[in-house]
Amino acid sequence: MNVIPAIDIIDGKCVRLSQGDYALKTVYHQEPLEVAKQWEAAGITHLHLVDLDGAKASHIVNHAVLKAIASQTKLEVDFGGGIKSDEDIQIAFESGAAKITAGSIAVTSRETVLRWMNHYGASKIILGADVRNELVAIHGWQKESNLSLFDFLNDYTAAGIQYVICTDISKDGMLQGSSVGLYQKILQQFPGLHLIASGGVSSMAELQHLADCGLYGAIVGKAIYEGKINLQDLAAFQKKQP
Repeated sequence: MNVIPAIDIIDGKCVRLSQGDYALKTVYHQEPLEVAKQWEAAGITHLHLVDLDGAKASHIVNHAVLKAIASQTKLEVDFGGGIKSDEDIQIAFESGAAKITAGSIAVTSRETVLRWMNHYGASKIILGADVRNELVAIHGWQKESNLSLFDFLNDYTAAGIQYVICTDISKDGMLQGSSVGLYQKILQQFPGLHLIASGGVSSMAELQHLADCGLYGAIVGKAIYEGKINLQDLAAFQKKQP
């Protein structure tokens, strides 16, 4: 299982929200590039970078942060937040993203995402499934759709999607554990999916549990910033993975 630390960006700074609420913002670092370099030095290889300004504005805002990290580290960066147009996705890849996450756009414009999958390759597109009560949320988690998570996944796996980040919004930033039961349910229905857990990961034991459940990856954010999980332990865990 891949351990994937997260950097969320507002105003060019490294922040974390609680349950997706922009009003519950904590700034952890002024320089995301320095955070990324520290993580790389500790042995981390992957990074989940989210443009929260972009998610709210419905277009990429913090691509300069992506470009700086991608050009000055060797981290494999997946980038999401505000990717809504052909211009946005082009900017993301030109700025150094290894993969992009298609979230709201995957709900509101399926045809666009399928076209991107065809043009860039399905392996370059991660489906962002942000959920509350098994319903998909969109627009930076500010709006809940009536779309069932499992209908959403069924549609896109049938179309060839390989990677999915599933975030339980109720867990995100709360350090109270991730939605292991939900992830097990997803993998039972979609056993070949490269499923990435996101939201609530709070301990190394939990990461091991997620790995044992067969997840492809797990995103870790606030637990690192709050000192609940040690970077060196994360890197050592990653090295032990088959």
